[in-house]
Amino acid sequence: MRIGRLKAQLRRRQNAASAKQSPQTRKETLMYPIEEPLRSGMLQVSALHQIYWEESGNPDGIPVIFLHGGPGAGASPKCRSFFNPEKYRVVIIDQRGCGRSKPYAETRENTTWDLVADIEKVREMLGIESWLVFGGSWGSTLSLAYAETHPECVRALILRGVFLCRQFEIDWLNERGGVSMIYPEQWQHYLAQVPVKQRGELVESYHELLNSPDRHTVLAAAKAWADWENYLVHFEPQESNEDPEASLAIARLENHYFVNQGWFNKGRGILDNIRKIRHIPTVIVQGRYDLCTPTRSAWDLKQAMPDAELRIVQGGHSSFEKAVSDALVQATDEYAARHEGS
Repeated sequence: MRIGRLKAQLRRRQNAASAKQSPQTRKETLMYPIEEPLRSGMLQVSALHQIYWEESGNPDGIPVIFLHGGPGAGASPKCRSFFNPEKYRVVIIDQRGCGRSKPYAETRENTTWDLVADIEKVREMLGIESWLVFGGSWGSTLSLAYAETHPECVRALILRGVFLCRQFEIDWLNERGGVSMIYPEQWQHYLAQVPVKQRGELVESYHELLNSPDRHTVLAAAKAWADWENYLVHFEPQESNEDPEASLAIARLENHYFVNQGWFNKGRGILDNIRKIRHIPTVIVQGRYDLCTPTRSAWDLKQAMPDAELRIVQGGHSSFEKAVSDALVQATDEYAARHEGS
């Protein structure tokens, strides 16, 4: 599709969105109308993996890549609404093994450094010199890993719910004495899949279950893993109605990354290499009541990056809670305003 047609299509969508959205609605939420992609496709990133990519917004706007959480969560259309479509050229991908990428829930050839390489392949394919990198939860981890690997390609970072993939952060979610002390009743459902004698090492025990040759065992474990996390994500907890097949990517890929500590060993940890990105403008949005990625990690990152802005809001982990989403949209609006003035 030629750029002229893309611009005309963009104008039609912006006019339609403006007609649908009243000033009253705009006051109630800072998020932008969900734009349809201008173009999308599948990129072959290895002999095994294809990843989904899409572009929306303004083809001549500020390039930004949205990196979703998990690992394994995939991106939804709502993720486009953090960005003003008149100001931003919004790139979204589904990381290996999840969302619309193929093969589904595949752990082979799936490491942090594979995902970093994929992001760079997308940037090169789209002809983008450098971009704003926006990521939350695991997406914040991946954003930082990408920035430390390719600092020359990163204009700025906007991060939410910081997760640095350190062992105590993994243990907080998966070991007795962590967040289980806050939701002991839901914790029992999480434990129930694992034989009593194997509950001392839950991540390893779930790894065995999620890779069992018995499909029923795999799906039951995936549902229990995803239900436990889903309950922690929301400031006002809610039960999950997700079917076991839909839970498989988030459960299997998260567990795969946790078992391997995100491949951040041997001096490759994020804080070990933070000197490479201290110069990059960074905004950190953190929910005070985030039970998945507690404020400690955002605080530690701020101490390592003194020039970063840490904005703590009265919310939980989900990027779509009003306090959190408003702070994220404010950050993207501020960056766009600075870009226009530069």
